[in-house]
Amino acid sequence: MKQLILSIIITFSSFTLVHAQKFAYVDTDYILKKIPEFKQAQEKLDQISIDWQKEIENKYAEVEEMYRAYQQEKVLLTDDMKIRREEAIMNKEKKAKELQKKYFGPEGDLYIKRQELIKPIQDNVYDAIQQLALNNKYQIVFDSSSDLIMLYKNNNYDKSDKVLELMGY
Repeated sequence: MKQLILSIIITFSSFTLVHAQKFAYVDTDYILKKIPEFKQAQEKLDQISIDWQKEIENKYAEVEEMYRAYQQEKVLLTDDMKIRREEAIMNKEKKAKELQKKYFGPEGDLYIKRQELIKPIQDNVYDAIQQLALNNKYQIVFDSSSDLIMLYKNNNYDKSDKVLELMGY
């Protein structure tokens, strides 16, 4: 009976060793920061965002100026003129909000521009990670820069530089 149990344990152990899974992790933030095209794309997005934000702030400044002028002249205006001025101010503010949503909304121009500039780079990183995993027979590759909590990581399993190398950086 002991020999049967011992042979089962040996068989199970050898089966487990043969099918041991290989793991690795990468830091995609580190990888992306090392790619010059990503830095350029990020700088371009930042500049576009700043320009659009200034444009929106100017629109709101115009609304504020219209409102101040209205407040000062309110006493001299007829009821009909007051209504027209208030409508003009509200329309101007509505257009500023629409512009803000157009640029910075969930499906706005900034999102589209980010997809256009950064997604191809991220796809290249993903392809390189996949190639690394296939070449080295990794079962799982973790991303240490994501929300995954890694309580301990051995730097020997960090393959971020290998991914950069596969990408030619």
